[in-house]
Order: sequence, then structure tokens, then C-alpha cells
Amino acid sequence: MEQTELLNLSVELGCSLLKSGAETYRVEESVMRFATACRKDTPSVFAVPTCIIVSLTDEEGKTVTQSRRLHNRTVDLDRIDQLNNFCRKVCTGPISAQEAWSELTAIQERRPYSMPMKVLGFMLISFSFTLFFGGTLRDALFSLIMGAAAELAVYAMEHWGANGVLVNLVASGLAAGLAALAVDLGIANNVDKMVIGTFMALVPGVALTNAMRDIMAGDYLAGQTRLTEALLTAAALALGAGAALSIARLF
Repeated sequence: MEQTELLNLSVELGCSLLKSGAETYRVEESVMRFATACRKDTPSVFAVPTCIIVSLTDEEGKTVTQSRRLHNRTVDLDRIDQLNNFCRKVCTGPISAQEAWSELTAIQERRPYSMPMKVLGFMLISFSFTLFFGGTLRDALFSLIMGAAAELAVYAMEHWGANGVLVNLVASGLAAGLAALAVDLGIANNVDKMVIGTFMALVPGVALTNAMRDIMAGDYLAGQTRLTEALLTAAALALGAGAALSIARLF
């Protein structure tokens, strides 16, 4: 495998892991293991949630470097698992550049869950956690509607290219507004239980966990970036719900 080809593959692998929500140390280790398995070059990788820089130095001292900026990230644990398996496969035996590109492209083009499946997931999460936090059956049944509305709002806002803060602001406001309306109409009983139950599908749990893991691993810059992102998301959820409930009280 040529050095430039390996560099392109390494950067693409790292970007795919970052876009899927992988921890920083996992991205750097996977890219380094992949590059070392394909050639005898000495790899150097620097990754943060918004950028990755990869350098390869061959036995003659020739160094090539490539950096790439990332703008959109999500959480896709299944894709992370497939990318890790791909990296392990390369480490166990030789592979050509064409085969590597083919397998990497197949993983990237894997179809995510369909929209109806995502809506169903949000509905089940909202229903279950509303009951878990002490809501009545009527609260839980109406939270099914809130969960579906929240996911549809997330889908629409992301389709329009909105950033994560605005997406969570709108989704949380819509969910809280529906909860207040349901209680006013006598359909449900507890606004707080329904709102908390619905928010469990929106809270940045994975981002916060990865932030702590990055900080404990010594990747302070990446950890602070993820922690800031998680806190902004939590603030957006609180502001959206607070604004919706305040408006509901006025009427």
C-alpha cells in the first residue's frame, strides 16, 4: 500500500469513528494500529471531536500529513463496533488498498435505522421512563405522543441543518408545551413526570460519559470540548422546557 493511499485511508477511518461518537483515545489508537499494520511507517495521530491530524513517516524519513475538519457528529455505537472490527481484521492479516476502501465504504454507507423505527424508539423511551419516575398510566400513554413529536422535531431541524443547541431547544419546548396542554385539558396528570420521561431520549448521556473518559485518559482538550457540548445540550433542554411552560402559564 502506498504511503499516500494509507494516509487517506487512515484519515477516513479516524473521521468515521469521530463522526460516530467514538472516544478520542479509541480514534487515535485505532488509526495508529491500522497504519502500523499496513506499512512499517511511524504514525502520529492527533484527534479532537472537531478535527483529526494524521502524519506518516517512512523508513527514509519522508513524512506526509493530512488534517480534516469535522462539523457534524452523532452517536452510532453499531458503526463504531463495525469500524473496530474492520481495524482488528486489518491487524490480523494483509489487505490491499482496494479491499480496505471497499470495506470502509460499505460500513459508512450502511443504512441507519429508519425514521419510523426512531420514532418508535423515542415513544417507548418516553413511555417507560414516565412510568419509572412515578407518572400515571395516563401520563405514560400521552408521553407516547410527546416522544413521537420530539423525534419528528429533531428530524426536521437536523434536515434543515440546524445546530444541536437549536435542535434540542425546539424539541424540548415542543414536548413541554404538549405536556402542559395535556394537563390543562385533563388528559394527563403530571407535567413534570412526562417532561422528564421524554427528556431521557434527549439528554447527552453518551457525550458526558465520553467527556469524563477523555479527561481521565489525559485528553483534556477533547474532554473539555465534549463536556462543553453536553452542557450546552442540557442547557438547551432546560431553556426550551422552561420557555414552553412559562408561556403555558400565561394562557
